[in-house]
Amino acid sequence: MYVKNSDREYKDLGNGCLRKVLAYSDNIMNVELQFEKGAKGAMHSHPHEQIGYVIEGSLVFHEEGREDVTLNAGDSYIVAPDVSHGIDCLTEVKLLDIFTPKREDFL
Repeated sequence: MYVKNSDREYKDLGNGCLRKVLAYSDNIMNVELQFEKGAKGAMHSHPHEQIGYVIEGSLVFHEEGREDVTLNAGDSYIVAPDVSHGIDCLTEVKLLDIFTPKREDFL
């Protein structure tokens, strides 16, 4: 299976955030996100394990029980299931997030 990025559309989530679901199976999903400068990804949690990669930009990453950290293009993060996390975008930001299992709520 393959997925062409150009065949997928962004969903406008409001508050300067766009989400594009790319490839997925029952066990794994990758999602591209774009944020405007100054946008915030509100603190939230979910039962999925998540790993992310900063494609472009700079953000402050917040994670329950840890100190805030600034991440830049090329940096990655891992979030365990049910751990609250969020971001503040210092610039325009593009992320690739991978979830296991897939996020049914994104479909």
